[in-house]
Amino acid sequence: MIQRIEWKALQRTPGRKSEVKEFRRKGYIPFEVYGKGRENAHGYIYWKDLVNRPKGMFLIDLHIEGEEEPRVCILKDIQYNYLGDTPIHVDLYEVTFGVELDVDVPVELVGTPKGIEYGGVLEQHLHTITIRTVPRKIPEKIEVDVSNLDVGDVLHVRDITPPEGVRIMEDPDEVVAVVLEPEVQPVEEEIVPEEGIEKTEE
Repeated sequence: MIQRIEWKALQRTPGRKSEVKEFRRKGYIPFEVYGKGRENAHGYIYWKDLVNRPKGMFLIDLHIEGEEEPRVCILKDIQYNYLGDTPIHVDLYEVTFGVELDVDVPVELVGTPKGIEYGGVLEQHLHTITIRTVPRKIPEKIEVDVSNLDVGDVLHVRDITPPEGVRIMEDPDEVVAVVLEPEVQPVEEEIVPEEGIEKTEE
């Protein structure tokens, strides 16, 4: 079952850049929550909550200051600064239990391909996959067994068996992983002087 965590958030007034700068200096990150049938919400979460989030997919019980009930959300996007090392904004999507939604979950390859024994190299092409399901059935990740892959074998999306109640929305022909053939190193030929030819000094 998908992991569920709690975040406490402060309210934010959209459009106040000076306020955002002040809260960022204090270690808070602005966010926006959007979803169907409810007004968007804006606020600040503490940076440690974002950094210490679980790996894979998870649900967030978001407690926004001033709201009586938490909003159940998923993390949709994180925007970073120009260096790509500091989060500056977060997008959250509010889910409705019992209503299907499309979400991207990580793909984790498990097992060691048998082709590795013959010098093959495992290459993963698809690291996330789009699925459709209700919130309570969202998996933290999709595990794919690659232990039977031999050299030259290709694993496609159509080869993945999703958990019960989950549909995969990707192109069935998209490549998930492949075991590449080992690279053949060119052999340098040794140059042997012909018999009967002596090197002369000028």
